[in-house]
Amino acid sequence: MCARHSFPVHLCRRLAEWNQVFLQEMTMATNIEPRAVRSGGSPRPPVASRRSALKVFGAGAATVLVAGTGVVSYRAFDNGVLDPGAGAPYDAWSRWQDDDSPMGAVGAAILAANPHNTQPWLFHVTATSVDLFADPARDMPFVDPLRREHHVGLGCAVENLVLALVARGHRPTVNLMPDPADQSHVASLVLVRAPASTSPLYDAIGARHSNRGPYLAQNVPAAVLDELTDHVTDLPGIGTRWFTSTAEKAALSAVIIAATEAFIADPRQSQDAFGWFRNNRDDIDEHRDGPTLDAQGLSPVTLTLAKLLPASSRTAGDAFWLDQTRTVHTATAAAYGVITVADTDDPATRLNAGRALQRIHLAATTLDLGLQHMNQITERVDRERRLGLPATFEPRLRDLLAQPGRKPLVTFRLGYPVRAARPSPRRPLAAVIR
Repeated sequence: MCARHSFPVHLCRRLAEWNQVFLQEMTMATNIEPRAVRSGGSPRPPVASRRSALKVFGAGAATVLVAGTGVVSYRAFDNGVLDPGAGAPYDAWSRWQDDDSPMGAVGAAILAANPHNTQPWLFHVTATSVDLFADPARDMPFVDPLRREHHVGLGCAVENLVLALVARGHRPTVNLMPDPADQSHVASLVLVRAPASTSPLYDAIGARHSNRGPYLAQNVPAAVLDELTDHVTDLPGIGTRWFTSTAEKAALSAVIIAATEAFIADPRQSQDAFGWFRNNRDDIDEHRDGPTLDAQGLSPVTLTLAKLLPASSRTAGDAFWLDQTRTVHTATAAAYGVITVADTDDPATRLNAGRALQRIHLAATTLDLGLQHMNQITERVDRERRLGLPATFEPRLRDLLAQPGRKPLVTFRLGYPVRAARPSPRRPLAAVIR
């Protein structure tokens, strides 16, 4: 196999070692004997789809059939099984501190949380300023029809940018939506030299990832939630509402699940989201954006199997997402957080909410907490508004919030994760500079 595909010798050796590890993990996970080849030594053909195999492992079932070692080895090499989260699409996560100029600060800004990893930003950099622009080519017109998440993600980038500029010896003055005639110009940061200063939030930039895996059955202490809230009290108009009781979490979980069902039942929303999913390493290398299998919070064995099997269809992927929402995301949330504002339509307010969300996520990272954005409800709220449909999800979420005069902008879950999150790919700086 290695000679036929001209693999380097060290990769041949790693593939051989990996095959043994893979079969051992499969055996331990399922309590069955490995059945990788027939008695005559010929490869056993694949017999499972990606979705069915993921369902088996997600449910802890006891049997699964594995492709032959030759096929497994090649797909392992070709689809990045051996080195998940490595290579050029992930370089930004390890090199964000290399450059101490304002351009280096942009290298930190692009690691910010953002909707569906669309990375909706463009930057203009000089020695005395950094300007941030929305990239309209990276809108999701059906998932995010009113650009709520688009602005929130840009606000997350503003926060990383501020932290990184301060660490590089600048005191930035932030002006949001500085040009009424250009709504794509979302922030202008004017720089003045100052002593460099780092912080725990800055140090956490390279370690912050959305954790979509299961969380431990362990409550987050109220004092910890208060600590997270303390990081955003200086941002005008921004509030935080925590859902921590069993009854509160159950009620919000039910609305999240219902919104997920409505989302996948809407062909336009489903197709819009699926178009950004990067199914294999070739997609990741080409686009360097979008959700990936590596970032789904799957166990190592399940992730490996998902990469080896054929890609799921859109409908199968939707079904798996709904299942994960029911059995993992909502079932293991230790707490929910909601960023609240007075006006969900104001772009500057959305940008400040993004700054708040990024601070909370960075602070959670310093406390070994996992955080995952859960925006299905507000995606359906905005979709219903765009289509002129009767409001079904907005009043349900408003009633749960129970804060007169406040509106929910974004929702997330929080908890102590079972496993560490993996990074998402990032486009190079050259692709985001104008």
